[in-house]
Amino acid sequence: MIRGAEPRAGPATQAARPRGRLRPDLIYLGWRQVLSEPDPGPPPVAPAAPEADEVSPDWMAAQRREHARLARPARLAGVAALAVSAASSSAWLAGLLAGALALPVTLVAAGVAGYGGRRLWHGARELAAEFRAEERRLAAFRDAQRREHAARLAEHDGRRREWQERTAAFKRQPLWYPVTLPTTVQRVDIAGGTLAGWSALLTMIAAPRLAAGGEVTIVDLTEGGVATDLLAVARRSGIDPLVWVLPTDLPRLDIGATFGPDLLADVLARTVSAAGTAGSAGAAADTGGGGADTAKDAALLGRVLRALGDNHAPSTMAKLAAALRALGQIGSPADHLRSGALTPEELANLGNLAGRGAEHLVVERAWALEARLRVLEPLATSPVVRPPSRLKVAWLDRRAAAVGNSVLAGYLAIALTAVLRQAPPGTPWQQTLCLLGAERLSADALDRLCDAAEMARAGLVLAYRSIPAHVRERLGRGDAAVGFMRLGNGEDARFAAEQIGTEHRFVVSQLTDTIGVSVTDTGGVSYTSSVGTSDSISESASVSLTAGRSRGRGKHSSFAPFADFSGSASSDASSSAAISDSSSLTAGISTGTSWGWSTSRAVGASDSLAVAAQRSRESLVEQHELQQLPPSAVLLCYPAPGGRRVVLADANPAIMTLPTATLASPPGLAR
Repeated sequence: MIRGAEPRAGPATQAARPRGRLRPDLIYLGWRQVLSEPDPGPPPVAPAAPEADEVSPDWMAAQRREHARLARPARLAGVAALAVSAASSSAWLAGLLAGALALPVTLVAAGVAGYGGRRLWHGARELAAEFRAEERRLAAFRDAQRREHAARLAEHDGRRREWQERTAAFKRQPLWYPVTLPTTVQRVDIAGGTLAGWSALLTMIAAPRLAAGGEVTIVDLTEGGVATDLLAVARRSGIDPLVWVLPTDLPRLDIGATFGPDLLADVLARTVSAAGTAGSAGAAADTGGGGADTAKDAALLGRVLRALGDNHAPSTMAKLAAALRALGQIGSPADHLRSGALTPEELANLGNLAGRGAEHLVVERAWALEARLRVLEPLATSPVVRPPSRLKVAWLDRRAAAVGNSVLAGYLAIALTAVLRQAPPGTPWQQTLCLLGAERLSADALDRLCDAAEMARAGLVLAYRSIPAHVRERLGRGDAAVGFMRLGNGEDARFAAEQIGTEHRFVVSQLTDTIGVSVTDTGGVSYTSSVGTSDSISESASVSLTAGRSRGRGKHSSFAPFADFSGSASSDASSSAAISDSSSLTAGISTGTSWGWSTSRAVGASDSLAVAAQRSRESLVEQHELQQLPPSAVLLCYPAPGGRRVVLADANPAIMTLPTATLASPPGLAR
């Protein structure tokens, strides 16, 4: 039927059934990501086991050195006393010292040595007691560490269980919710975008309407085959669409085949006017040859159709084209008779159309009309009887001539307008008409199409690749929602930003959810132990021994200390001994311990709406932001209770296939 003009659909067009059900009273335009449960992030880290503290060998060595320094006076005194004792004993044994003197000296020296040894013994016991006390203190500290670690483990188990519950809730929650409009919105205007983005948006809008039992008509004037993915989805859903690739399928196209002469003449006259003003910023009428306007063309075409009669509906356009050639004197009458396009009676009727003095005007205008309408000559010449379909698609072939496609574009829009004007009002959006490339139509054609759709209560989607002057005047007019897709032209992007309002913000993020979590965990242990010992020992010992003998034999002399022999007859002896001993001991021990544990934890999480293929960013609606929108992103602006709303949606229909997509309304958000 399409003769290979239709490319195959990609994997993104696979039909899917998200959770929930489609509502016929809503228009589905895309998806937005809403997180009712925040991402719990990575699991909590288990606390590390504390290291067991032992008595430091360096500390023990320092304590031994300190005790040895403090015991040095006692040790020296003891050694000196032992030396004195040994010397006195040796002198007594050698006879150098009398026993009366050696014995006290030896006893005193032995006492001092014993006292020094006792001091050394007490110091050793005190050092051992300090070591045992430090060991007990560290044992208590290790017990406190173990209890603290057990408490942290219990707290970690609780946090991990809570994290597991939050993770399960996060995985169960729907992430993608539909962006919808109520069917009370009469029209949706789409400005900007690429062919790929339009394909996604068209599938997103039309597929739910078809699933809800509605009828969809697609008119693609872009020459790009935008409806290819939608056709693939419809066929997988069991819908057999009617597709016309123009101008090849004009013989099968039956739009306008049942129009009466007057209505058909009006449609064709407006088609010629729209084709003549295409690209001229929507001028009102064609002021071409002969200064004729739409009313004169409609009158001329109506008279021609009545002259031909109405008994040849399947070949009306072929007859009309032949009649215009005859009126324009394109070829001789014999040529028209030989071709079989006209009968002698029809030629005679056509010859009586132009009055005296107006023949040259009719000839000139017939030339202009035939030049425009000749592309429609095959229209409805070979209609095919097929069951009615809820999906109809007509698109222009890019391989056809540009002038012919311009005429076909005008005819499709204007003929559909006439069909809508004759149809009775129905349920809103039960009939949906999507016109792609609407900027190619004139302002008058756009106004009439919008009015006809509103009277018939049919949903209308108008998509504009660019925003020329006549489109700017009509964008969002009336009860219409406006969607802006990527606008490469800077002037168009600036106009769109001004219409939305730069006070609005929107978030663009990756298709897959991007969540940033920062976890900071710092722990510190401080342990300080200080032991100070001060000892002061002061000892003094003095021994004084005095002995003397004297003998008198008539003279006096002095002798050495141990013996005196003189010639004196008298003698006397005297001796004195004095022992003094004094000692003082001052000892001081100070011990201090401080221990502490500090922990701080900070967790922060942020999430963003995923609707596109770029890094997450929050932006004002500005010109350069609209120029770099992702292909499937559409920035919607529509009236809502309380004022206009601006929502960024992802029109990618493949989101329907995600297990986290739901058709339910987002929690806590208005539609």
